[in-house]
Amino acid sequence: MTEYKHKDRKPSRCEVSKKCGGCQYIDVPYDEQLVKKQRQVERLLKGFGKVRPIIGMDQPLHYRNKVHAVFDFRKGRGIISGIYQERTHNVIPVEGCLLEDEKADQIILSIRSLAKSFKIKTYDEDTGYGLLRHVLVRVGHATGQIMVVLVLGSSIFPSKKNFVSELCKLHPEITTIVVNVNNRRTSMVLGDKEQVIYGKGYIEDILCGRTFKISPKSFYQVNAVQTEILYQKAVEYARLSGKETVVDAYCGIGTIALTAAGQAGKVIGVELNRDAVRDAVANARVNQVKNADFYQNDAGRFMRQLAEAQEKVDVVFMDPPRSGSTEEFMDALLCLRPARVVYISCNPETLARDLQYLNGNKQQEKRGVKGRINGEERRESQRNLKEKRENRILYRVEEITPVDMFPFTDNIEAVCLLRRNNC
Repeated sequence: MTEYKHKDRKPSRCEVSKKCGGCQYIDVPYDEQLVKKQRQVERLLKGFGKVRPIIGMDQPLHYRNKVHAVFDFRKGRGIISGIYQERTHNVIPVEGCLLEDEKADQIILSIRSLAKSFKIKTYDEDTGYGLLRHVLVRVGHATGQIMVVLVLGSSIFPSKKNFVSELCKLHPEITTIVVNVNNRRTSMVLGDKEQVIYGKGYIEDILCGRTFKISPKSFYQVNAVQTEILYQKAVEYARLSGKETVVDAYCGIGTIALTAAGQAGKVIGVELNRDAVRDAVANARVNQVKNADFYQNDAGRFMRQLAEAQEKVDVVFMDPPRSGSTEEFMDALLCLRPARVVYISCNPETLARDLQYLNGNKQQEKRGVKGRINGEERRESQRNLKEKRENRILYRVEEITPVDMFPFTDNIEAVCLLRRNNC
Protein backbone atom coordinates (compact mmCIF):
# COMPACT_ATOMS: atom_id res chain seq x y z
CA MET A 1 0.00 0.00 0.00
CA THR A 2 1.31 3.47 -0.80
CA GLU A 3 2.11 5.64 2.16
CA TYR A 4 -0.43 8.27 3.08
CA LYS A 5 0.68 11.86 2.36
CA HIS A 6 -0.75 14.77 4.26
CA LYS A 7 -1.78 17.94 2.49
CA ASP A 8 -0.06 20.05 5.16
CA ARG A 9 3.53 19.19 5.73
CA LYS A 10 3.54 19.36 9.50
CA PRO A 11 6.24 17.69 11.59
CA SER A 12 5.51 14.02 12.19
CA ARG A 13 4.25 12.84 15.58
CA CYS A 14 7.23 10.46 15.57
CA GLU A 15 10.68 11.63 14.55
CA VAL A 16 11.79 8.18 13.33
CA SER A 17 8.57 7.07 11.61
CA LYS A 18 9.91 7.68 8.10
CA LYS A 19 12.97 5.54 8.83
CA CYS A 20 11.53 2.59 10.72
CA GLY A 21 8.55 1.94 8.45
CA GLY A 22 6.55 0.48 11.33
CA CYS A 23 3.73 3.03 11.52
CA GLN A 24 2.77 4.12 8.04
CA TYR A 25 -0.29 6.06 9.27
CA ILE A 26 1.16 7.75 12.36
CA ASP A 27 0.15 11.21 11.10
CA VAL A 28 -3.26 10.19 9.75
CA PRO A 29 -6.33 10.87 11.95
CA TYR A 30 -7.62 7.56 13.28
CA ASP A 31 -11.07 7.82 11.71
CA GLU A 32 -9.43 8.35 8.31
CA GLN A 33 -7.29 5.24 8.84
CA LEU A 34 -10.41 3.17 9.42
CA VAL A 35 -12.04 4.55 6.26
CA LYS A 36 -8.97 3.64 4.18
CA LYS A 37 -8.83 0.13 5.61
CA GLN A 38 -12.55 -0.42 5.08
CA ARG A 39 -12.20 0.59 1.44
CA GLN A 40 -9.27 -1.74 0.91
CA VAL A 41 -11.12 -4.72 2.38
CA GLU A 42 -14.21 -3.96 0.30
CA ARG A 43 -12.14 -3.58 -2.87
CA LEU A 44 -10.56 -6.98 -2.37
CA LEU A 45 -13.35 -8.97 -0.77
CA LYS A 46 -16.82 -7.55 -1.42
CA GLY A 47 -17.15 -9.78 -4.48
CA PHE A 48 -17.13 -12.83 -2.20
CA GLY A 49 -19.74 -11.76 0.35
CA LYS A 50 -21.01 -9.08 2.68
CA VAL A 51 -18.31 -6.93 4.32
CA ARG A 52 -19.31 -5.52 7.69
CA PRO A 53 -17.98 -2.16 9.03
CA ILE A 54 -14.47 -2.35 10.45
CA ILE A 55 -14.19 -2.54 14.24
CA GLY A 56 -11.72 0.06 15.51
CA MET A 57 -10.24 0.90 18.91
CA ASP A 58 -11.45 3.47 21.43
CA GLN A 59 -7.84 4.11 22.54
CA PRO A 60 -5.55 3.18 19.65
CA LEU A 61 -2.16 4.16 21.15
CA HIS A 62 0.35 2.05 23.14
CA TYR A 63 -1.47 -1.18 22.35
CA ARG A 64 1.52 -3.43 21.60
CA ASN A 65 2.08 -5.76 24.56
CA LYS A 66 5.16 -7.32 22.93
CA VAL A 67 8.10 -4.97 22.41
CA HIS A 68 11.36 -5.91 20.70
CA ALA A 69 14.51 -3.77 20.78
CA VAL A 70 17.79 -4.31 18.94
CA PHE A 71 20.99 -3.28 20.74
CA ASP A 72 24.01 -1.85 18.96
CA PHE A 73 27.01 0.42 19.50
CA ARG A 74 27.28 3.77 17.77
CA LYS A 75 30.61 5.62 17.73
CA GLY A 76 30.35 8.90 19.61
CA ARG A 77 27.09 7.83 21.21
CA GLY A 78 27.79 4.51 22.87
CA ILE A 79 25.14 1.81 23.34
CA ILE A 80 21.90 2.40 21.47
CA SER A 81 18.64 0.48 21.32
CA GLY A 82 15.88 0.63 18.77
CA ILE A 83 14.60 -1.11 15.69
CA TYR A 84 15.95 -2.07 12.31
CA GLN A 85 15.35 0.41 9.54
CA GLU A 86 12.86 -1.03 7.07
CA ARG A 87 14.46 -3.68 4.81
CA THR A 88 17.91 -3.20 6.42
CA HIS A 89 19.89 -4.18 9.50
CA ASN A 90 20.74 -0.57 10.25
CA VAL A 91 19.58 0.15 13.82
CA ILE A 92 17.43 3.27 14.29
CA PRO A 93 17.70 4.55 17.92
CA VAL A 94 14.29 4.74 19.62
CA GLU A 95 13.56 6.37 22.97
CA GLY A 96 9.85 5.59 22.98
CA CYS A 97 7.13 4.48 20.60
CA LEU A 98 3.52 5.62 20.37
CA LEU A 99 2.39 2.07 19.56
CA GLU A 100 4.32 0.17 22.22
CA ASP A 101 3.46 -0.47 25.86
CA GLU A 102 4.96 2.44 27.81
CA LYS A 103 6.23 0.32 30.70
CA ALA A 104 8.00 -2.01 28.26
CA ASP A 105 9.75 0.98 26.67
CA GLN A 106 10.87 2.22 30.07
CA ILE A 107 12.35 -1.19 30.92
CA ILE A 108 14.30 -1.25 27.66
CA LEU A 109 15.78 2.18 28.40
CA SER A 110 16.79 0.97 31.87
CA ILE A 111 18.50 -2.09 30.38
CA ARG A 112 20.38 0.16 27.99
CA SER A 113 21.57 2.32 30.91
CA LEU A 114 22.57 -0.73 32.96
CA ALA A 115 24.45 -2.23 30.01
CA LYS A 116 26.62 0.89 29.97
CA SER A 117 27.15 0.77 33.75
CA PHE A 118 28.09 -2.93 33.68
CA LYS A 119 30.28 -2.41 30.61
CA ILE A 120 28.35 -5.02 28.62
CA LYS A 121 29.33 -5.01 24.97
CA THR A 122 26.63 -5.15 22.32
CA TYR A 123 26.74 -7.83 19.65
CA ASP A 124 28.36 -6.95 16.32
CA GLU A 125 26.67 -8.75 13.40
CA ASP A 126 29.71 -8.29 11.16
CA THR A 127 32.34 -9.72 13.52
CA GLY A 128 30.18 -12.02 15.66
CA TYR A 129 31.67 -10.52 18.86
CA GLY A 130 29.80 -8.97 21.75
CA LEU A 131 27.11 -10.11 24.18
CA LEU A 132 23.81 -8.18 24.15
CA ARG A 133 21.85 -8.63 20.90
CA HIS A 134 18.16 -8.01 21.60
CA VAL A 135 15.69 -7.41 24.41
CA LEU A 136 12.13 -8.69 24.26
CA VAL A 137 9.53 -7.46 26.75
CA ARG A 138 6.06 -9.03 27.02
CA VAL A 139 3.34 -7.48 29.18
CA GLY A 140 0.17 -9.23 30.29
CA HIS A 141 -2.62 -6.80 29.41
CA ALA A 142 -5.04 -8.05 32.07
CA THR A 143 -2.58 -9.35 34.68
CA GLY A 144 0.18 -6.73 34.42
CA GLN A 145 2.80 -9.49 34.58
CA ILE A 146 6.00 -8.66 32.72
CA MET A 147 8.58 -10.92 31.10
CA VAL A 148 12.00 -9.68 30.01
CA VAL A 149 13.99 -11.79 27.56
CA LEU A 150 17.67 -10.91 27.20
CA VAL A 151 18.96 -12.31 23.90
CA LEU A 152 22.71 -12.83 24.24
CA GLY A 153 25.44 -13.97 21.88
CA SER A 154 26.92 -16.21 24.58
CA SER A 155 25.76 -18.19 27.62
CA ILE A 156 28.47 -16.47 29.71
CA PHE A 157 26.84 -13.46 31.39
CA PRO A 158 29.27 -11.65 33.73
CA SER A 159 27.72 -10.07 36.87
CA LYS A 160 24.40 -11.71 36.01
CA LYS A 161 23.02 -11.67 39.55
CA ASN A 162 23.95 -8.04 40.14
CA PHE A 163 22.47 -7.02 36.78
CA VAL A 164 19.17 -8.74 37.58
CA SER A 165 19.13 -7.25 41.07
CA GLU A 166 19.61 -3.72 39.75
CA LEU A 167 17.01 -4.13 37.01
CA CYS A 168 14.41 -5.44 39.48
CA LYS A 169 15.12 -2.54 41.84
CA LEU A 170 14.35 -0.13 39.01
CA HIS A 171 11.29 -2.14 37.91
CA PRO A 172 9.85 -4.31 40.71
CA GLU A 173 6.85 -5.02 38.46
CA ILE A 174 9.00 -7.44 36.39
CA THR A 175 7.85 -10.97 37.18
CA THR A 176 10.36 -13.04 35.22
CA ILE A 177 13.65 -12.66 33.33
CA VAL A 178 14.91 -15.20 30.80
CA VAL A 179 18.26 -15.39 29.01
CA ASN A 180 17.98 -16.64 25.45
CA VAL A 181 21.27 -17.61 23.78
CA ASN A 182 21.57 -16.94 20.07
CA ASN A 183 25.21 -17.44 19.03
CA ARG A 184 24.50 -17.93 15.34
CA ARG A 185 24.97 -15.37 12.59
CA THR A 186 21.31 -15.24 11.67
CA SER A 187 18.51 -12.74 11.26
CA MET A 188 16.40 -14.79 13.66
CA VAL A 189 15.96 -12.98 16.98
CA LEU A 190 15.65 -15.95 19.36
CA GLY A 191 18.00 -18.90 19.68
CA ASP A 192 17.21 -22.41 20.93
CA LYS A 193 18.82 -22.33 24.37
CA GLU A 194 17.06 -20.62 27.30
CA GLN A 195 17.86 -20.09 30.97
CA VAL A 196 15.44 -18.66 33.51
CA ILE A 197 17.38 -16.30 35.79
CA TYR A 198 14.47 -14.74 37.67
CA GLY A 199 10.88 -15.84 38.28
CA LYS A 200 9.02 -18.70 36.59
CA GLY A 201 10.19 -18.22 33.02
CA TYR A 202 6.73 -17.32 31.73
CA ILE A 203 3.89 -14.89 32.36
CA GLU A 204 0.14 -15.36 32.31
CA ASP A 205 -2.58 -13.23 30.79
CA ILE A 206 -6.36 -13.42 30.66
CA LEU A 207 -8.12 -13.39 27.30
CA CYS A 208 -11.83 -14.02 26.68
CA GLY A 209 -12.17 -15.24 30.26
CA ARG A 210 -9.36 -17.82 29.91
CA THR A 211 -5.91 -17.77 31.49
CA PHE A 212 -2.98 -18.31 29.12
CA LYS A 213 0.64 -19.17 29.83
CA ILE A 214 2.99 -17.15 27.62
CA SER A 215 6.56 -18.37 27.17
CA PRO A 216 9.36 -16.43 25.39
CA LYS A 217 8.63 -18.15 22.07
CA SER A 218 4.84 -18.35 22.38
CA PHE A 219 2.75 -16.74 19.68
CA TYR A 220 0.33 -14.37 21.40
CA GLN A 221 -1.46 -11.52 19.66
CA VAL A 222 0.19 -8.16 20.40
CA ASN A 223 -3.10 -6.27 20.81
CA ALA A 224 -5.11 -7.96 23.57
CA VAL A 225 -8.04 -5.52 23.41
CA GLN A 226 -8.75 -6.16 19.74
CA THR A 227 -7.89 -9.86 20.01
CA GLU A 228 -10.83 -10.35 22.37
CA ILE A 229 -13.10 -8.69 19.81
CA LEU A 230 -11.64 -10.74 16.97
CA TYR A 231 -12.00 -14.07 18.78
CA GLN A 232 -15.49 -13.29 20.03
CA LYS A 233 -16.52 -12.56 16.44
CA ALA A 234 -14.86 -15.80 15.28
CA VAL A 235 -16.73 -17.87 17.87
CA GLU A 236 -19.96 -16.05 17.00
CA TYR A 237 -19.43 -16.97 13.33
CA ALA A 238 -18.90 -20.63 14.29
CA ARG A 239 -22.59 -20.83 15.30
CA LEU A 240 -21.86 -23.31 18.09
CA SER A 241 -24.69 -25.03 19.96
CA GLY A 242 -22.64 -27.12 22.39
CA LYS A 243 -22.59 -30.33 20.34
CA GLU A 244 -20.14 -29.58 17.52
CA THR A 245 -16.71 -31.06 16.92
CA VAL A 246 -14.33 -28.19 16.19
CA VAL A 247 -10.82 -28.19 14.75
CA ASP A 248 -8.53 -25.24 15.46
CA ALA A 249 -5.82 -25.38 12.80
CA TYR A 250 -2.64 -23.37 13.44
CA CYS A 251 -3.80 -23.37 17.09
CA GLY A 252 -0.64 -21.96 18.72
CA ILE A 253 -0.98 -21.93 22.50
CA GLY A 254 -4.70 -22.71 22.21
CA THR A 255 -6.22 -19.23 22.43
CA ILE A 256 -9.01 -19.77 19.90
CA ALA A 257 -9.57 -23.43 20.80
CA LEU A 258 -10.01 -22.72 24.50
CA THR A 259 -12.16 -19.66 23.79
CA ALA A 260 -14.52 -21.86 21.74
CA ALA A 261 -14.40 -24.90 24.05
CA GLY A 262 -17.12 -23.64 26.36
CA GLN A 263 -19.63 -23.57 23.51
CA ALA A 264 -18.58 -26.73 21.64
CA GLY A 265 -18.90 -30.45 22.23
CA LYS A 266 -15.25 -31.21 21.46
CA VAL A 267 -12.30 -29.09 20.32
CA ILE A 268 -9.20 -30.42 18.58
CA GLY A 269 -6.17 -28.14 18.24
CA VAL A 270 -3.32 -28.89 15.86
CA GLU A 271 -0.03 -27.03 15.69
CA LEU A 272 3.40 -27.81 14.24
CA ASN A 273 5.38 -25.98 16.95
CA ARG A 274 6.06 -28.44 19.78
CA ASP A 275 6.59 -25.72 22.42
CA ALA A 276 3.26 -24.11 21.55
CA VAL A 277 1.44 -27.45 21.86
CA ARG A 278 2.98 -27.97 25.29
CA ASP A 279 1.72 -24.54 26.36
CA ALA A 280 -1.74 -25.28 24.90
CA VAL A 281 -2.01 -28.49 26.94
CA ALA A 282 -0.94 -26.58 30.06
CA ASN A 283 -3.46 -23.82 29.31
CA ALA A 284 -6.28 -26.36 29.01
CA ARG A 285 -5.29 -27.79 32.38
CA VAL A 286 -5.11 -24.37 34.06
CA ASN A 287 -8.55 -23.45 32.73
CA GLN A 288 -9.98 -26.88 33.65
CA VAL A 289 -11.08 -27.43 30.06
CA LYS A 290 -11.67 -31.15 29.57
CA ASN A 291 -13.12 -31.20 26.06
CA ALA A 292 -10.01 -29.94 24.23
CA ASP A 293 -7.16 -32.08 22.88
CA PHE A 294 -4.00 -30.76 21.24
CA TYR A 295 -1.75 -32.47 18.71
CA GLN A 296 1.69 -31.65 17.32
CA ASN A 297 1.35 -32.13 13.57
CA ASP A 298 1.09 -30.36 10.24
CA ALA A 299 -2.49 -29.06 10.12
CA GLY A 300 -3.16 -30.13 6.53
CA ARG A 301 -1.77 -33.62 7.07
CA PHE A 302 -3.73 -33.97 10.30
CA MET A 303 -7.03 -32.95 8.68
CA ARG A 304 -6.48 -35.35 5.80
CA GLN A 305 -5.94 -38.14 8.33
CA LEU A 306 -9.21 -37.18 10.01
CA ALA A 307 -10.97 -37.28 6.64
CA GLU A 308 -9.49 -40.69 5.78
CA ALA A 309 -10.67 -41.98 9.15
CA GLN A 310 -14.14 -40.61 8.27
CA GLU A 311 -14.20 -38.42 11.37
CA LYS A 312 -17.01 -35.86 11.38
CA VAL A 313 -15.94 -32.25 11.95
CA ASP A 314 -18.50 -29.46 12.06
CA VAL A 315 -16.34 -26.33 12.22
CA VAL A 316 -12.73 -25.51 11.33
CA PHE A 317 -11.00 -22.38 12.58
CA MET A 318 -8.02 -21.43 10.44
CA ASP A 319 -5.60 -18.62 11.29
CA PRO A 320 -2.69 -18.85 8.83
CA PRO A 321 0.33 -16.50 8.59
CA ARG A 322 0.40 -13.41 6.34
CA SER A 323 1.34 -15.57 3.37
CA GLY A 324 -2.07 -17.21 3.68
CA SER A 325 -2.93 -20.87 3.51
CA THR A 326 -1.52 -23.48 1.13
CA GLU A 327 -3.35 -25.45 -1.55
CA GLU A 328 -2.39 -28.64 0.32
CA PHE A 329 -4.12 -27.37 3.47
CA MET A 330 -7.21 -26.21 1.59
CA ASP A 331 -7.45 -29.51 -0.30
CA ALA A 332 -7.35 -31.30 3.07
CA LEU A 333 -10.06 -28.93 4.31
CA LEU A 334 -12.23 -29.78 1.30
CA CYS A 335 -11.73 -33.49 1.98
CA LEU A 336 -12.77 -33.04 5.61
CA ARG A 337 -15.96 -31.20 4.57
CA PRO A 338 -16.81 -29.21 7.72
CA ALA A 339 -20.15 -27.42 7.61
CA ARG A 340 -18.53 -24.08 8.47
CA VAL A 341 -15.06 -22.59 8.16
CA VAL A 342 -14.01 -19.52 10.15
CA TYR A 343 -10.99 -17.97 8.44
CA ILE A 344 -9.04 -15.42 10.49
CA SER A 345 -6.74 -13.47 8.20
CA CYS A 346 -4.01 -10.89 8.75
CA ASN A 347 -3.71 -10.14 5.02
CA PRO A 348 -6.80 -9.39 2.90
CA GLU A 349 -4.84 -10.01 -0.33
CA THR A 350 -3.97 -13.61 0.52
CA LEU A 351 -7.45 -14.05 2.00
CA ALA A 352 -8.93 -13.08 -1.39
CA ARG A 353 -6.64 -15.58 -3.13
CA ASP A 354 -7.63 -18.40 -0.75
CA LEU A 355 -11.34 -17.60 -1.00
CA GLN A 356 -11.07 -17.98 -4.77
CA TYR A 357 -9.71 -21.47 -4.24
CA LEU A 358 -12.38 -22.47 -1.72
CA ASN A 359 -15.05 -21.02 -4.03
CA GLY A 360 -13.85 -23.31 -6.83
CA ASN A 361 -12.61 -20.46 -8.99
CA LYS A 362 -11.74 -21.56 -12.53
CA GLN A 363 -8.18 -20.38 -12.09
CA GLN A 364 -7.55 -23.76 -10.47
CA GLU A 365 -8.33 -25.41 -13.80
CA LYS A 366 -5.65 -23.34 -15.52
CA ARG A 367 -3.09 -24.49 -12.96
CA GLY A 368 -4.06 -28.08 -13.60
CA VAL A 369 -3.57 -28.03 -17.38
CA LYS A 370 -0.46 -25.84 -17.45
CA GLY A 371 2.42 -27.46 -19.24
CA ARG A 372 0.34 -30.04 -21.20
CA ILE A 373 1.68 -30.37 -24.74
CA ASN A 374 -0.43 -33.20 -26.09
CA GLY A 375 -3.98 -32.32 -27.15
CA GLU A 376 -5.43 -35.62 -25.99
CA GLU A 377 -3.67 -35.30 -22.63
CA ARG A 378 -5.09 -31.80 -22.29
CA ARG A 379 -8.64 -33.00 -23.04
CA GLU A 380 -8.27 -35.89 -20.60
CA SER A 381 -6.95 -33.55 -17.91
CA GLN A 382 -9.87 -31.17 -18.46
CA ARG A 383 -12.35 -34.06 -18.16
CA ASN A 384 -10.70 -35.13 -14.89
CA LEU A 385 -10.76 -31.58 -13.56
CA LYS A 386 -14.42 -31.19 -14.48
CA GLU A 387 -15.28 -34.42 -12.69
CA LYS A 388 -13.19 -33.40 -9.69
CA ARG A 389 -14.87 -29.97 -9.57
CA GLU A 390 -18.35 -31.48 -9.77
CA ASN A 391 -17.59 -33.86 -6.92
CA ARG A 392 -15.80 -31.24 -4.88
CA ILE A 393 -17.56 -29.73 -1.87
CA LEU A 394 -17.06 -25.98 -2.19
CA TYR A 395 -17.72 -23.07 0.15
CA ARG A 396 -19.50 -19.76 -0.10
CA VAL A 397 -18.70 -16.67 1.95
CA GLU A 398 -21.50 -15.48 4.21
CA GLU A 399 -19.89 -12.51 5.93
CA ILE A 400 -16.57 -10.77 6.54
CA THR A 401 -15.75 -8.47 9.46
CA PRO A 402 -12.52 -6.41 9.40
CA VAL A 403 -10.93 -5.71 12.79
CA ASP A 404 -8.27 -3.03 13.26
CA MET A 405 -5.66 -4.99 15.21
CA PHE A 406 -2.79 -2.68 14.28
CA PRO A 407 -3.77 1.01 14.40
CA PHE A 408 -1.42 3.48 12.67
CA THR A 409 -0.10 0.72 10.37
CA ASP A 410 -1.38 -0.53 7.03
CA ASN A 411 -2.02 -4.03 8.38
CA ILE A 412 -5.60 -5.27 8.43
CA GLU A 413 -7.12 -8.29 10.19
CA ALA A 414 -10.42 -9.84 9.14
CA VAL A 415 -12.58 -12.76 10.18
CA CYS A 416 -14.58 -14.53 7.51
CA LEU A 417 -17.41 -17.06 7.74
CA LEU A 418 -17.66 -19.67 5.00
CA ARG A 419 -20.47 -22.20 4.75
CA ARG A 420 -20.35 -25.43 2.79
CA ASN A 421 -22.58 -25.50 -0.27
CA ASN A 422 -25.84 -27.43 0.18
CA CYS A 423 -25.46 -27.22 3.94
